[in-house]
Amino acid sequence: MDERALTEKLIAYDTSEPEQLRHAAGFVKGWLEARDIEARQFDVRGLPVTVAEVGPADAPTVLLLGHLDVVPGHPDQFTPRVDGERLVGRGAYDMKGALASMLLVLHDLRDDARVRMRLAVVPDEESEEENERGAERVVEEGFLGDFVITGEPTDMHIGVQAKGVLAVRLEVSGRAAHGATPWLGENAILKALDVFRSIESLPFARQSSELFDRPSINLGRILGGDALNKVPDTCVIDVDIRHLPEQEPSAILDEVRELPDAKVVSTFVRPPAIVDQDSVYVRTLEDAAAPHVGGETLSVGRDGASDAVSFLRVGIPAVEFGPVGSGHHGPDEWVSIPSLASYRNALTDFVAQLGEQLPVEEAS
Repeated sequence: MDERALTEKLIAYDTSEPEQLRHAAGFVKGWLEARDIEARQFDVRGLPVTVAEVGPADAPTVLLLGHLDVVPGHPDQFTPRVDGERLVGRGAYDMKGALASMLLVLHDLRDDARVRMRLAVVPDEESEEENERGAERVVEEGFLGDFVITGEPTDMHIGVQAKGVLAVRLEVSGRAAHGATPWLGENAILKALDVFRSIESLPFARQSSELFDRPSINLGRILGGDALNKVPDTCVIDVDIRHLPEQEPSAILDEVRELPDAKVVSTFVRPPAIVDQDSVYVRTLEDAAAPHVGGETLSVGRDGASDAVSFLRVGIPAVEFGPVGSGHHGPDEWVSIPSLASYRNALTDFVAQLGEQLPVEEAS
């Protein structure tokens, strides 16, 4: 099975739904075992995490980290289709294409004695769960490595920084009135929109850093109104803030709490990702990726968060590195079919070069 066929197989599972996630995880486990690669699973909140490894235990260890889950999509998005060199479908870019290539890399290297390769496939990278997460369970299980590569969308560049997450739920108050006389009330939904615009204008929102022009701020949900003929007196909004690595979430919250007519109800926080660009692992991956990119491959800042932070917080360098594509979380998500092969080759080249630089006895 080649990269395209395996990616199509994974896309066909609507893994925004728990039951389909379980079926997809079962397929991944069966695919590995059919190729004589032992795989096992453990649960996180009732969903399966799949892990497998090949290579000697005393060799330098690289962990490939993928996720099966996707954000919800329309039914037709789970029927993959080819448009020229693009494979279109929900999860093609984020990140079933990368995961398919990672599975094939594990198979390619199952008899390689230079590096131990591990693969962990989690079911909840897109989840809003703050604490009990699949990647955290991988760490707790001790399924670690000397270096971690997550297959998040990077267009064959190496993500050495990623923004942190501060999701804020705000309650905005208004005053009820009859819908026929809205001037006698204070519409909480309209006030909530003003609150969101105010957040976009706060001082933190205008800051920049070496790899990022600015933080990202998105109004993800609006929950308000309980009757058509009534001026809503309460509105709840969920604001997704992706802050710069140098910014402190507590300081951002202080700015948000200063806004009038808005009360912070709850928050969800994930730290930013920062990895040493001079690490031998990062430099070797850069060399392996360069022939497939035709230019600079390093120093990419990722606007989205990833599970790399679960490994960074325990001292393991972790980067984001994935194939070429576009439109993740959108209606026309696609991955470049040729880049799936390039991605697979870059990972196998990385292992070959790493094995030459780090002999078995130097494994940490």
